Amino acid sequence: MKLDSKYFDSIRTRRKGKRVEEPPEKPVCQWDGCEKPGVHRAPVGRNAENQYFVFCFEHVKEYNKGYNYFSGLSDTEVARYQKEAVTGNRPTWSMGVNKSAKWGPTQNQARSGAAKLRDPFGFAGWRVNGGRHGPAPDRKLKALETKAFETLELAHNATSSDIKSRYKELVKKHHPDANGGDRGSEERFRAVIQAYQLLKQAGFC
Repeated sequence: MKLDSKYFDSIRTRRKGKRVEEPPEKPVCQWDGCEKPGVHRAPVGRNAENQYFVFCFEHVKEYNKGYNYFSGLSDTEVARYQKEAVTGNRPTWSMGVNKSAKWGPTQNQARSGAAKLRDPFGFAGWRVNGGRHGPAPDRKLKALETKAFETLELAHNATSSDIKSRYKELVKKHHPDANGGDRGSEERFRAVIQAYQLLKQAGFC
């Protein structure tokens, strides 16, 4: 390009230096009759989330004193809102309740405990209040369990009440106070206690 070109003459360059930016205008307080800067946000209200008024410091305090998110709702509606807010306003279902399950208990039955469980192997009927109800399910006894029954002089199918009554009987019989400190009776006394504790932990009584 020639130095005397008309295009060269029309080029204008910007003067180097920092650009001065004008500060943004601050919003004015939205309180009626107030001209102060509105630097404090206040929520508009229910069903208007993420929307805010802007007030000065004095007027935002006045607004917050009378603010009520549940204004216009009845006590029942407020209670329902609070209950739904616990789960983030999402639907929930009771655990273990499946309407599509053929044999599943209803919700009312599950709450009241009146639902009957399907127990084809009889495990639920075997235990009542932590003890055995009738004979135990057929399973092979462990070596320590077999020895414990032999120590208590009981058959392997003894009930919980049989085990407890025999335990009380043997403890009373072999207690050191009842045998004048006999060492043999004292060892038998310890063996009876250990056998009973083992059967108790295993769920036999």
